[in-house]
Amino acid sequence: MSTPFPFTAVVGQEDLRLALLLNAVSPAVGGVLVRGEKGTAKSTAVRALSALLPEVAVVPGCRFSCDPAAPDPSCPDGPHEPGNGGTRPSRMVELPVGASEDRLVGALDIERALAEGVKAFEPGLLADAHRGILYVDEVNLLHDHLVDLLLDAAAMGASYVEREGVSVRHASKFLLVGTMNPEEGELRPQLLDRFGLTVEVAASREPDQRVEVVRRRLAYDDDPAGFATRWADEEAAVRQRIVAARELLPSVRLGDGALRQIAATCAAFEVDGMRADIVMARTATALAAWAGRTEVLAEDVRQAALLALPHRRRRNPFDAPGLDEDKLDETLEEFSGSGDSGDSGNDDEPDPDGPGGGGGQPPSSDGPEADGGSGAQPEAGDGGEPQASGAGSGEQAAARASEPFRTKVLSVPGLGDGVAGRRSRARTEHGRTTGARRPRGALTKLHLAATVQAAAPHQRARGRSGPGLVVRRDDLRQATREGREGNLVLFVVDASGSMAARQRMSAVKGAVLSLLLDAYQRRDKVGLVTFRGSAAEVALPPTSSVDAAAVRLETLPTGGRTPLAAGLLRAHEVLRVERLRDPARRALVVVVTDGRATGGPEPVALAGRAARLFAAEGVASVVVDCESGPVRLGLAGQLAGELGGAAVTLDELRADSIAGLVKDVQRRAA
Repeated sequence: MSTPFPFTAVVGQEDLRLALLLNAVSPAVGGVLVRGEKGTAKSTAVRALSALLPEVAVVPGCRFSCDPAAPDPSCPDGPHEPGNGGTRPSRMVELPVGASEDRLVGALDIERALAEGVKAFEPGLLADAHRGILYVDEVNLLHDHLVDLLLDAAAMGASYVEREGVSVRHASKFLLVGTMNPEEGELRPQLLDRFGLTVEVAASREPDQRVEVVRRRLAYDDDPAGFATRWADEEAAVRQRIVAARELLPSVRLGDGALRQIAATCAAFEVDGMRADIVMARTATALAAWAGRTEVLAEDVRQAALLALPHRRRRNPFDAPGLDEDKLDETLEEFSGSGDSGDSGNDDEPDPDGPGGGGGQPPSSDGPEADGGSGAQPEAGDGGEPQASGAGSGEQAAARASEPFRTKVLSVPGLGDGVAGRRSRARTEHGRTTGARRPRGALTKLHLAATVQAAAPHQRARGRSGPGLVVRRDDLRQATREGREGNLVLFVVDASGSMAARQRMSAVKGAVLSLLLDAYQRRDKVGLVTFRGSAAEVALPPTSSVDAAAVRLETLPTGGRTPLAAGLLRAHEVLRVERLRDPARRALVVVVTDGRATGGPEPVALAGRAARLFAAEGVASVVVDCESGPVRLGLAGQLAGELGGAAVTLDELRADSIAGLVKDVQRRAA
């Protein structure tokens, strides 16, 4: 087994380390979601935490890690008699992004259940993680149904596996930690809310701290065991502090004053539901225990708000997580004198952590990073996108998008095999049952009627003498199901001078923003190709991050000629490359243009030939006609005909005006 990087040797990232330690003190806090750019020690810190957790007492031979002092009465390996047991180190279990449902929750042997009437159960990762850490790297890329199962188990403390009336339940209480890079897509707000705390991390911009990061990493890579030995004392001190905080936690008093501050803060920031209040209360209590106190202070409430509220204020994919700290301080100050006087701003009681209070910092590690330059936050507006290439004369500043509106679904015709989503029809593991087939590999979804029908003719030959059905492997039938898939929605946006009127471009951007919101809700990947001047560019390669597409759209300038053919050819190349990377995901091309083509010899003919490439390959497409004014040339409609798709005006794109569009897309593609 490899030696993990010591937790106390992680440079900076105080918020990340604090959030992990608070969950180690009180798992009831509800886990941690770590958001940040790549290469910021997210995974390193999580993997290092497991070495700090105390050993776990377990029933010998129990695959579900039952506590010998209070064994689970429903344990599949039970019943267990209370008594002495053994111990083992606390586990950290990693859930791969591509894991199956059976790998997560466990698998029932349906063949033995039908033929022998026994519950043969193979535990999954939820059983392995019981009383330990369950770590999901890139949790935003995990399939939605797996995330739902994961968070349900975390909320209920138990996992349920049901297959055709045969069910197994076992305890599953764990510290849930997820990491993600927001550039690769966001979690739904409903799922964000299920994580107790969230932390934004970024690499330090201070040279001294970056030097120390490199120095420690190189020293660890050269001699992992020796490096860990040098940090053994610091690790032992933190381990003892976690044990002491756990023992103190039941004695911590959360007074009425602190509760009123928590309630007022959640109300002031308009978070939905009551989960935020509960998480803040548990976090503030854990902060006090971590600081060695039995009283919750106002500083604990403030720190709890900074960890528990930012992600709960995010209501759509274009809202940036965050908290107005000035508003937070004003709210806490307004309610500082409410209720008990002893639990808010009490300066008489000594604070073990010194100034700053609230136990709000983990132990600092020695070295240049100890001055607290951890976790530099990304600056607002940082990373502005470069201007589009090939700008022609008369370039105008970027227009702001108009208010988005609700659109109805644009779906790809036919039946696909892509990843689960909510846009187009597809063969999936979840959905309505449409038929049966012989299983390929392990049986996951039994079609009971088809299985009985296959076994029935052979009962006499198999010597059946009782009421039970004699079932063999060849009789089993896998249910085939139809659900919905996510698609690649590729936007091809005309940013030329003919689209440059600010009011017009604002409406165009509002329409694209509305379609991006729809793509977010339907679990699509999105891409953005723009064309103007003399060339086209891929403003955003296909990604699951629709908010990244919104940022590119917001900064999109206009001006110059209209190289429509170049835009279509660049989009065709993007689709070709994406088919190699993700062949099961079908595409929907949305061309946003007035249909004009200028620049170069025979621009209209070139655009027509480029459009016919999509039609020849059967790519579903929609042209959003942006032409305005009393005289219309109908060029966008002609382009839609060349593409083999449908044309719709900006006004028709709204939900109450788009009812016939999907049928038109399907009819043209048939």
